[in-house]
Amino acid sequence: MRLARMGSFHPTRLSFMQSLLRRLAREAWRFERRCWEIDDKGVGHAVYSVLGPERAYSLVCFAHDLPDEMRSDRVIATAWDATFALFDGVPTENDIDRLARNVPKQEAGRVSDDELSLSRANRSVRLFEYVVGCLAEGRQPDRAEIDAVGYLMRTTAVYGSGKFGAADRVKIAGRPELKGPFQAEMLSVWLTRSFTLDLVEHMARVRDGAQAVTIDPDLRRRFGVGNSTGLGMAPFLINHPVLLNNWILAREEALARVRALAAADQNSVEGFRSALVRATENVALWRSEHPVQEQKLAGLRKDLDALTARCKPDDSFDKPMPWNLLWLWAEDVLSLEGQELLVSLLLEPQGDLVDDLADCMDADEDAAFRIDGSMTTQTLRGILAEVFDWALSVDYESAPNCARFWYVSEEKLEPRLGERASEEGAEYEQPLSTGRDAAQMAADLDHWQGELSVAAFLLAHPEHRHTARRAQIAARYSYAEIRDNLISSDLMPIDLLRCKLSFFGADRFDPRSDRWVRICMYRDAPFPQEILQAPR
Repeated sequence: MRLARMGSFHPTRLSFMQSLLRRLAREAWRFERRCWEIDDKGVGHAVYSVLGPERAYSLVCFAHDLPDEMRSDRVIATAWDATFALFDGVPTENDIDRLARNVPKQEAGRVSDDELSLSRANRSVRLFEYVVGCLAEGRQPDRAEIDAVGYLMRTTAVYGSGKFGAADRVKIAGRPELKGPFQAEMLSVWLTRSFTLDLVEHMARVRDGAQAVTIDPDLRRRFGVGNSTGLGMAPFLINHPVLLNNWILAREEALARVRALAAADQNSVEGFRSALVRATENVALWRSEHPVQEQKLAGLRKDLDALTARCKPDDSFDKPMPWNLLWLWAEDVLSLEGQELLVSLLLEPQGDLVDDLADCMDADEDAAFRIDGSMTTQTLRGILAEVFDWALSVDYESAPNCARFWYVSEEKLEPRLGERASEEGAEYEQPLSTGRDAAQMAADLDHWQGELSVAAFLLAHPEHRHTARRAQIAARYSYAEIRDNLISSDLMPIDLLRCKLSFFGADRFDPRSDRWVRICMYRDAPFPQEILQAPR
């Protein structure tokens, strides 16, 4: 639970995108493009629906004519190339009219609890026009150009869980298809991918209908959906300790199951080797301009060379517990980045063994919220000594150890990270400095007799309620706490972002600074029309 490792996570078959697509295929969900009202300028709306055994969901898409100078990834943008809402069911004309008045405005508009998510996207300046031009001329775009970018549009936000009037999580949490984390948001992005490909082909036909062609299916799959994500999502893992625990626990349990296998069957060996080849090809195409990620990528490519050499001999999986031997070798030889990619490779061919764990990654966070006031302060002090041992000896009076503070911006109502020595606003600090808060509570507990209750202690020190709750949660959930100083000068917020995004299923992490990152989602995934033929 250290950020250096969590910031090296890669997507696995337990990631939310992958588990969503397996469910859609397993349950034979159907797909319809119910509406396409896009004009010759690329402006209008479209509706994409998926229909399952009990319910249907529809992505209502609005395409806009956005001048180049207004195109921005920043959260403060007020106009986009496309805006979207995921509708609960199949929308009527009245629903579409209502959404047309609100969805293009995003935060400035309002949606209802018939909508499960609200999102927006911008075109890739480099790739969108290039692909339109190629198709209009009757030729396929160059694969290298596609791989260099990976997407035609990138989302700049996908909002759910009650934001701006959308349905609260409680409305959908009991539905099997949406019970897992972020399933509505992942469904929205998957359907957005279809819209972007349809739009680029539509624009090519408008430009030269007689000569225009559609994208070759093999090339089509190489397009994903981009995303630009900043500090807004960074505190999520801190604010949802039980959910974080369940994500990590499922991942660790899956790895433990694979490592415990007494032997490797031929199918799993072939599946592993195929996954290794695909990963090597993917990493070879992965580019970043951020110096930290460039260094990690260089190390990862060396790791993949070493891993390929280790697994090349025909008898490399013949010894007892071969997957465990491979993992122990990786711990000695590979970087954190390489080790975490190996986790993905080990799980990939073991669907029958690990896929059930995807159903264990949601959380009833309300059940863990209540503080046990009857606990003695001695017991609470013991929990702190065990769970926050890494934090209690840190000197938080030293400037580097308390260099940052988390706050919520007044303009966008989203989390931001301030520099304590040079920026104003520390008086509005959010309770995200978990290590420092634990040390402060431990210092105050030292003045209390051990047999007294936590309730009595918190009556005298209500400022420690959030830390007492975290400690009691962490005593029951082993992976609930990130064991790093979250306000130190060497904090890399990008590690928080990458950890969360890896569970989404994103890859091609390209940090633009230590505070925001570009990624790609659903690259190489099946399209809705192909879902029943997709491997599970």
